[in-house]
Amino acid sequence: MIYISKPYIGKDEINSVVEVLKSGMIASGPKVKELEVAFAKYCNTKYAVAFNSGTAAIHAGLYALNIKEGDEVITSPFTFIASASPIFMQKAKVVFADISETDFNLDPESVKKYITKKTKAIIPINLYGQIYNYKEISKIAKQNKIYILEDACQSIGATQNKKKSGTFGNVGAFSLYATKNITSGEGGLITTNSLRIMQKCKMLRHHGQKENGQYKYYDIGYNYRLTDIGAAIALVQLKKLEYINKKRIANAKMLNIGLGNIKGIITPVVNLDNKHVYHQYTIKVTKECKVTRDILMQGLKKRGVGCSIYYPKPLHLHPAFAKLGYKKGDFPVAERMSREVLSLPVHPSLRIEDVKFIIDTVHGILNEK
Repeated sequence: MIYISKPYIGKDEINSVVEVLKSGMIASGPKVKELEVAFAKYCNTKYAVAFNSGTAAIHAGLYALNIKEGDEVITSPFTFIASASPIFMQKAKVVFADISETDFNLDPESVKKYITKKTKAIIPINLYGQIYNYKEISKIAKQNKIYILEDACQSIGATQNKKKSGTFGNVGAFSLYATKNITSGEGGLITTNSLRIMQKCKMLRHHGQKENGQYKYYDIGYNYRLTDIGAAIALVQLKKLEYINKKRIANAKMLNIGLGNIKGIITPVVNLDNKHVYHQYTIKVTKECKVTRDILMQGLKKRGVGCSIYYPKPLHLHPAFAKLGYKKGDFPVAERMSREVLSLPVHPSLRIEDVKFIIDTVHGILNEK
């Protein structure tokens, strides 16, 4: 079986965890601080703050930007719920805009339509590993004096004009979940150049306490802390990141060559000046293809190739968002993409023969028709 995703874990991660366990300091401690310094240096930002999930990182970012009840935050409906649910957690209003069908990220022209006097922030998502259209989105944000919280949960190591993901807004949010390019099992980080944002994020993650102010509660916070066990894994993973991303990019290039000339299958588009790090390698299966997307997916799985749909239904059509009043047809591109996209294995553990097998299997399924 070729899995859709597989953590790239080795002896170094195991040894690092054992070292932490032997130290007796297994909660949030020196390893977390070490990770924050290393991650900020990697991203070329002044600060990084570690969390127990990417969701917590996004929530903390919104909190630090002072997003509150009555405010509106624009984001994409074509994503995992954790990109939008923290907006609800701050009692603000989720406002969706449509996406571009080339890179699956927010369409700036659609974003413009939903700007109001209540709009306080935009959360663009670097979906599948490619950075959003910063030039146009930032222009909109500056004109309207609103914040950008960059959801970089799927794009660690990606660049645009050689600038790292997580640096294209007032705050960036990352995930270190098990399926991400690098992992700590569960975990997340924010990056920022703002001292105030960094301090507020640290306060929120530690029950409303300031970093050196134990048992002094300045706000109602949460237990969003990352453990030293998780940080120890992440530190080792961070050292492997460039290799992991190079392998993903190489696998994606092989898939592009092998699948690029099939009628009805559209391989990923990489925008000018972007380095795509392929958290997911996502093709589009259009009406011109010999088989439907779902038949292709079933055929691949039957033959031992893991694949999945990210995402089968846009958020605005889920019951959790019904109170917002959106309906089918409101975001036609996102809705059509949910019917066309299919993600194939691209992780660094794939061998060349695995990638060739994926390509041959796709061709085999199509040639049966």
